[in-house]
Amino acid sequence: MNQRVMRAAASPIESAASDIYLNRELSQLAFNRRVLSQAEDRSVPLLERLRFLCIVSSNLDEFFEVRIASLLAQHGDEKGVIDSPALTQALEHTSAQCHQLIEQQYAVLNQEILPQLKAKGIRLLRHQDRNDAQRAWIKAYFEREVRPLLTPIGLDPAHPFPQVVNKSLNFIVELSGKDAFGRGTAIAILKAPRVLPRVIELPRELSDGGQTFCLLSSVIHAHIADLFTGRDVLAYSQFRVTRNSDLWVDEEEVKNLREALQTELQSRQFGVAVRLEVAKNCPHHLSQFLLEQFAIPASRLYAVDGPVNMVRLLELGTYVDQPALRFTPFNPHYPARLTGNDLFALLRKQDVLLHHPFQSFQPVVEFIRNAADDPNVVAIKQTIYRTGMNSDLMEALILAAQQGKEVTVIVELMARFDEEANINWAARLERVGAQVVYGVVGLKTHAKLALVIRREEGEQRGEQRGELRYYAHLGTGNYHPTTTKFYTDFGLLTAQPALTAEVNEVFLHLTSLTKPKKLVYLWLAPFTLQKELIKAIQNEARIAREGRPARIIAKMNALVDESVIRTLYAASADGVKIDLIVRGACALRPGMPGLSDNIRVRSIVGRFLEHSRIFYFRNDLAHDVYLASADWMNRNLFRRIEVAFPILDKKLKKRVIAEGLTPYLKDNVNAWELDSDGRYRPRKARGKQAVFCAQQHLMRTVGTGDT
Repeated sequence: MNQRVMRAAASPIESAASDIYLNRELSQLAFNRRVLSQAEDRSVPLLERLRFLCIVSSNLDEFFEVRIASLLAQHGDEKGVIDSPALTQALEHTSAQCHQLIEQQYAVLNQEILPQLKAKGIRLLRHQDRNDAQRAWIKAYFEREVRPLLTPIGLDPAHPFPQVVNKSLNFIVELSGKDAFGRGTAIAILKAPRVLPRVIELPRELSDGGQTFCLLSSVIHAHIADLFTGRDVLAYSQFRVTRNSDLWVDEEEVKNLREALQTELQSRQFGVAVRLEVAKNCPHHLSQFLLEQFAIPASRLYAVDGPVNMVRLLELGTYVDQPALRFTPFNPHYPARLTGNDLFALLRKQDVLLHHPFQSFQPVVEFIRNAADDPNVVAIKQTIYRTGMNSDLMEALILAAQQGKEVTVIVELMARFDEEANINWAARLERVGAQVVYGVVGLKTHAKLALVIRREEGEQRGEQRGELRYYAHLGTGNYHPTTTKFYTDFGLLTAQPALTAEVNEVFLHLTSLTKPKKLVYLWLAPFTLQKELIKAIQNEARIAREGRPARIIAKMNALVDESVIRTLYAASADGVKIDLIVRGACALRPGMPGLSDNIRVRSIVGRFLEHSRIFYFRNDLAHDVYLASADWMNRNLFRRIEVAFPILDKKLKKRVIAEGLTPYLKDNVNAWELDSDGRYRPRKARGKQAVFCAQQHLMRTVGTGDT
């Protein structure tokens, strides 16, 4: 390791890693507290506040399914016993933070969101709040729609505890007396049908001029006794179990990754249980019974004051017809210079930079669609990480293959929670003759690349035809029609020969598995990205040591790679001014005397999900700007195929800095600053300082005009 890095990391602090690195899990939970703060913000429209609450729940689901499950799998035995005292202590601390966060989350729901929705005429009724007419309608709904799909399971030796699907809604019921066969089966398990909506709207005539809803769990609660004729229901509770959802395939044994994953997807629903949620009023003995069945310790039991799956409350927003309770609709700007012009001709003259969601993603779709229709295009290559179940872009690739073009698609089948959609697209592409490659086993293909190869029209001389020319799209975000509307990302459309030739080299590397040629412009993980990144940071440190101004600004989703952090510490010690805009987990401690005095870290959490990765190095006024698909995490730098690419056009460099970095450093509305102790503090306007929100600024500027 570089001696300066070692010296900066160890001095003045000669102690454990915990002194110079923040805990990743706790940092991730801190991010969710920042999301929760959006739900607490009374300036945010009411249904958007509810949406932020649901996002917290969704994030916590994945936190347990993936992060906690991974730690348990690495350090525990088959019974869930942890073999590391340090990890046990860390998990206990994490558990305490989770309990506090979830308690706060439900308090916001019950004390603020639901009462304020009620004041707006939107009521989510529990059984005790319903009048006779509403109860009659719900009883009829239960008998007609719900009861026929219910199958209670009374537990006995012939009816053991049933398989419970990951994150599904279930009920545990305690019964009195004996069953129809004279046996004392005291416990029954009831699964809620997944085909039924979780939010049910009552007729308007029963809603007193507003809108009235109830939850499926409440409908079942109200009529659960009707399912056990001749027996009394002594107690019951809804419950939900969260399971390890990481997919795993044996890289040495697997012969066909797609077939192996299709089998593995079935088992995801029944992975090792890592969390149990029950209703707050669940009797202790019933929750203990469930903990024993799932082999979950009491520390990972969550008794919640409301629905066990708050994510399902997102459905409420689809029914409510009050626009004032949502953000004002925003339509991304379509750059005027792209309207009605030949995109390929334009790219031969200049690069095109798109900033989503402020600018439309449609030009990217049209880039592929035009290529599919263009008789001069001979080949299209593209990576797919997340694209969704419905995608115009994927349909364009299918059309291109049907029209006889050489279509090569690198489909990442291991894109977490998008595996099924990607498998389906892969199958459809193969059926029309596209060449589908499933990336590199063991390395997720996370790079966002598309390449169009076109035979340019020109004068033909004998057998000689026009030469082939490359056109490329490189991005920081997924080719996904939904997320492009609320994730901030950059995309570059370019025909620069040197850059596009290297994009083609990456595709050749991914399909042939040969070692890529030396790349001058692209930083490619797992080969050169971390090395080039560290080299760029060290170059700024050298400039600082020589007495000239040195500056680094970087924006990303997460920063946890220890080698990069140590290099940043060393650069800080040398006098480099470093600003880091890190949305989620950050293990770097800023502002530590002698270690990170010159490093500031902030996080932006607002209407849109900050997703772009931007790396800026002043480099003696060369102003190097890179966009990337990769965060500064070990997994991105060494266990994924990732690409960082330079912005070569000076005007576009200025745009990236002016739109992707500078506004976020000025933000005093959605910004949180990280202290050396790991706490995030809101950055608000002080005194006469003007209020400035980066996302609103970009909506007003980039989102309404041509840039």
